[in-house]
Amino acid sequence: MALITEDKHWAAQYPELGTDPIPIEPCLSPEYHERERERIYRRVWLNVGREDELPRGGDFFVKDIAAVNSSILIVRGKDGVIRGFHNACTHRGNKVTRESRGNRNGFVCGFHGWAFGLKGDLINVTDEEQFFGLDKSSCGLTPVATDVWEGFIFINVDPKPEQTLTEFLGDWGKALSGYTFGSMVMRDRYETEVNVNWKVALDAFQEAWHARFVHKRSGGEAYASKDNPYIHVLQFKLYPLHRMMSVPGNAEFVPTPIQICAHQFGKSYISRDGSGEGLPPGVNPTRNPVWMFDSNYIFPNFSIFVFDGMFFTYHFWPLTADRTLWETRTYYPPAENAGQRFSQEYAKCALRDTWLEDLSTLEDIQVAISSRSVKHFMLQDQEILVRHSHKVIADFVGDE
Repeated sequence: MALITEDKHWAAQYPELGTDPIPIEPCLSPEYHERERERIYRRVWLNVGREDELPRGGDFFVKDIAAVNSSILIVRGKDGVIRGFHNACTHRGNKVTRESRGNRNGFVCGFHGWAFGLKGDLINVTDEEQFFGLDKSSCGLTPVATDVWEGFIFINVDPKPEQTLTEFLGDWGKALSGYTFGSMVMRDRYETEVNVNWKVALDAFQEAWHARFVHKRSGGEAYASKDNPYIHVLQFKLYPLHRMMSVPGNAEFVPTPIQICAHQFGKSYISRDGSGEGLPPGVNPTRNPVWMFDSNYIFPNFSIFVFDGMFFTYHFWPLTADRTLWETRTYYPPAENAGQRFSQEYAKCALRDTWLEDLSTLEDIQVAISSRSVKHFMLQDQEILVRHSHKVIADFVGDE
């Protein structure tokens, strides 16, 4: 085991994680992938969207999740309650809707016309007299446990979840509660399928060190400084399942004229305001004036990057052992004038370029480790979130 010194203080703070290299095989093995699906994704709470996607009664969206082999229907009832169901007719299993989103007073299966209400109840059966003792009250859509935290919609496909959503989020959820998520609107979204294991994709964002190298053409100079060239973070915080890091900026960074113009009217991922005024305790917890943002990782595959004035999210949805659906969503306060709208469009393009840089490494990593010429990932102190992530996953999957 490597020697822990005062300079390697995060490993000393969390000694239960150790300092040994971690194996790459879980990022390659199809068998391990199947155990992850069964023992993680089918048991824990998963974020599938935000409630502002469903502003009116009858609004719905469908989320197909390969990791749980299911299509999930999320709908807001006329009573305002958001509910989740398996998107499967209880007659012969056809999808009750093939639309990705919309507004309906109910759902009619296109196979034989069975009709369901917004609460999932079966309200009409065609040619009903030909059935044998059919009890419509027991044939509604199969419900999925659904709950909302700070506007984020979570589902759990376990018929009897071991934890409530509040218990699942634990102290991390308490620390971040009160941030202005609800006052912001989604400005843009991207998604792409990448030939990479979902853990490799997630790991690429669980340290700040890479920004100096991967993002040297975009925002790297806004973070790396002479005093902190490798972007050592202000704080790591590990929870039983979740984790966060608080990332500093470069106090000497000089924005370009176009960046100055854009930042004058709004926030972006390279604009800095470390005051911490009005922020909940879980955001910029050190209240350091060089703070730029916090990245939060909600087990297993959801990330929220929080700034003072905007936020964006990632999802890494496993498709196969070496293929992942990566989704991004970016949120800003509603633009009230042309200047704010310009600022948000500039930030959108800047973030897009940054994400393209991130994407440039992922498939190369998967190809390289697939040779198994490398057996382990060698992690340093600033990569403790990667170590924690793999430890939590391994605890769920089991050592077989």
